[in-house]
Amino acid sequence: MSQFAIAIHGGAGAIPRSGMTTEKEAEYRKGLEEALLAGNTILSSGGSALDAVEAAVKKLEDDPAFNAGRGAVFTNKGTIELDSSIMDGKNLMAGAVTGIKNIKNPVSLARAVMEKSEHVFLSGLGAMEFAEKMQLEFAPDEYFFIQERYDQLLVAKEYDKVILDHAVTGNNNPPSKKGTVGAVALDIHGNIAAATSTGGMTNKKFGRVGDSPVIGAGTYANNATCAISCTGHGEFFIRSVVAHDISCLMEYKGLTLKEACDNVVYQKLVKIGGEGGLVAIDAKGNIEMPFNSEGMFRGMKKSNGEMYVGIYPD
Repeated sequence: MSQFAIAIHGGAGAIPRSGMTTEKEAEYRKGLEEALLAGNTILSSGGSALDAVEAAVKKLEDDPAFNAGRGAVFTNKGTIELDSSIMDGKNLMAGAVTGIKNIKNPVSLARAVMEKSEHVFLSGLGAMEFAEKMQLEFAPDEYFFIQERYDQLLVAKEYDKVILDHAVTGNNNPPSKKGTVGAVALDIHGNIAAATSTGGMTNKKFGRVGDSPVIGAGTYANNATCAISCTGHGEFFIRSVVAHDISCLMEYKGLTLKEACDNVVYQKLVKIGGEGGLVAIDAKGNIEMPFNSEGMFRGMKKSNGEMYVGIYPD
């Protein structure tokens, strides 16, 4: 049997060890392991990389511990707005959605856009109308309400007030607002794929869109180079076109996956103040999971039995 592999992430950013309890860490690790298993089960039975990344991301979307699907953060108006994208490295087909509500698994809608529409990127009400036609599963507002996420919104709003009042004292660091889930995979047929899903930033305003649904910025896959799923401060990932830049460094300059990832995450992003990380895979089964933030929820599993799950730097 040819080799296969999968790598996933559950978000990157300020994840202080001091605030991580043993119980909370176990919860995160369990969620990551279940997502890896969902994708690996498909790959080990000869399934496609595309099916594997969708299955892994759906698991993370269903887990309230992660900022996607059910665990999505709240906007400034107290609503939930979801983004997702998916890409097939075999044929460069892609699908993406942004600003959608009440869709249980946004990654499945992104895939439907890719496979069953003439478009790549749908937004808001139009995307939801398309979801209805595709008979995708909707969920009520109550399904998405997680008290911890709502509390995070209140903290973020209070921080905004403090900034406006010019009364910041002591620790001036804003509350963590970021979080995304994603997966990349290689199947036994030599095809790779990537998928990303998010609730965006806590307290986001004015219909803000990050990098997660933007093909080339937060998600990219090309059999000739690599598959990438990003997480972090989306504005910087968009400006740097991170996912496609890594592919270009491999294609045009002949860099290895590791060299390209390290160049972008540790040099280019840092230079402009971008914080975050990504998971990456190439057609040879090499996996990279670099991040320049305090931590990144991540994991990978290969056909040779090698498996890893981590949160902080090793």
